[in-house]
Amino acid sequence: MNNISVVLVEPENPGNIGAVARAMANFSASKLVLVNPKCSKDDIEGLVRSKHAYRILQNAKVVKDFSGINADYVVGTTSLTGTDYNIPRSPLSPEVFADKLNGFGKKVAIVFGREGDGLTNDEIAKCDFIVTIPTSLGYKAMNLSHSVAVILYEIFKKSGEKKTGRHIVFASGVDKKVLLNAVYRVLDRLEFSTKEKKETQKILWKRAVGKAMLTRREMFAMIGFFKKLL
Repeated sequence: MNNISVVLVEPENPGNIGAVARAMANFSASKLVLVNPKCSKDDIEGLVRSKHAYRILQNAKVVKDFSGINADYVVGTTSLTGTDYNIPRSPLSPEVFADKLNGFGKKVAIVFGREGDGLTNDEIAKCDFIVTIPTSLGYKAMNLSHSVAVILYEIFKKSGEKKTGRHIVFASGVDKKVLLNAVYRVLDRLEFSTKEKKETQKILWKRAVGKAMLTRREMFAMIGFFKKLL
C-alpha cells in the first residue's frame, strides 16, 4: 500500500478529512494529498475524527491544484458514469481495479472529489481512468470517507503476503507517455472526417493504455510497433 496516495480535491469539512485519515489507517494507506483545501488539516475536529490516525493528517501534503499530484497513474472516482460512448466516464469497478493493482509497484493516486459535487469533467479528463462504486440508483453518491474506505478495502484484500508475479516490472508514467506520443503521431498522420473524431481516438487510446496497466516489456513492444508504423 506504500505506492497508493489518497487525494482529496478541495475538501471543505475538516471532520471528513479526519474520517478519511482513519479509514486510510484501517487499510495501511498513509499518503494523503489535499488539493486546494477549503479548511485546515490541523483543525481540531479533523484531529478528533482521525483518532489514532492523526499522524496521517500531520504528514498530509497540500498542493495548489491538480497538477501538483505526483503519480505514475492518476485514477479518478465518481458516482456519475456515462454510456459506452462517454469514454472519459467509462469506469472500472473497485474489484477489477484492485485486481489490476495486485503486485503493481508504480505510484498510483486515487482522487476523490468535493463533498458536494465531486470531480469536474476537466479533472476527470486529466485522470488515466475512473473507478465507480456500485450503489443504489435511488442514491448514487456516497459519503467521502465511506468511498475511500470501500476502495481501499478492495485493494487491501488483494495485498499482504508476497505472491507470484512480484518479479514483473510494470511500465512507469514516463513509459506510458512515450507510448501515447507514438500513438498520437500515428493518429496525426491518418485522415479523419472531422477533427473531433481524431480527438476521440486520442482519448480512447489514453484510456485503453491507462486501464491496461501494462508491464514494461508489453509497453516497449507496443512502442516498437507504433514506431514501425511511423
